Amino acid sequence: MPNDRPQPGFLVDTAWLAANIGAPGLVILDATTHLLPRPDRPYDVVSGRADFEAGHISGARFADIDNDLSDPAQKPPLHFTLPPAGRFAAGVGALGVDNQSHLICYATANHWWATRLWWMFRAFGYHRVSVLDGGFQKWHAEGRQVETGPAAVPVPRHFDAAFHPELVVDRHGVLAAIGDNGICTVNALRSEQHRGEGGTRYGRPGHIAGSVNVPAVDLVAADNTFKPLDELRRLLAEPLAAPTIITYCGGGIAATSATLALTMLGHRDVRLYDASLSEWAPDPSLPMAT
Repeated sequence: MPNDRPQPGFLVDTAWLAANIGAPGLVILDATTHLLPRPDRPYDVVSGRADFEAGHISGARFADIDNDLSDPAQKPPLHFTLPPAGRFAAGVGALGVDNQSHLICYATANHWWATRLWWMFRAFGYHRVSVLDGGFQKWHAEGRQVETGPAAVPVPRHFDAAFHPELVVDRHGVLAAIGDNGICTVNALRSEQHRGEGGTRYGRPGHIAGSVNVPAVDLVAADNTFKPLDELRRLLAEPLAAPTIITYCGGGIAATSATLALTMLGHRDVRLYDASLSEWAPDPSLPMAT
């Protein structure tokens, strides 16, 4: 890869994956999920399994984030909070993942579903996981090998998961960060949502008081690949200057795109507010701004 492109370990490109499909220990996971807006609540969550069966990267397996890899005790209203370590381990073990697997995550929808799965593995102590740069969109546009129908049922594996709480922050930590010059809180939602002028509402419009806006959509180029490192540094210059960074969005999904970019750029203390605005915005005791 050229020097201004992210390095393997965080991202792999489509050419690398095409050359390595079928390699021992390589597991490709499709994390596609859809959020369909509703007038009476923020959205309905729709599994991407139908998309997967309509077309997926050869040899991929479908990872159902909402149904298999999230905490069912939090639903509703929180759909995507991290599950207990045992539930996560069982869910990924059923996908044929063990602690020797090299995992490649991608999505056919927004790239942040792949980064969410990447982050979840890291939150449970596993780092041999990469995101396919450009996702299925780039893979398909290049005419690379695609399969249809359900995936073959993998042989279940044992996966050890150990939760790393330093990668996560709760609402008390976010509240304490307001006004703290050593912490930059980053909203990864679109700019109109940050301003309170449009997009999905999670209770009250706007953003967590004191947070800055770096939309996840701005971190990727037209071909769905992450922008060059120099451009990411420019976009993320304000949070990168802070000793500690908190990222959030509506439900802890898009924020993982910023988390990956910040981690890839070398920041050592990036924490995700997992419940994000799904928890914060409906609570009038927690400060919002527009």
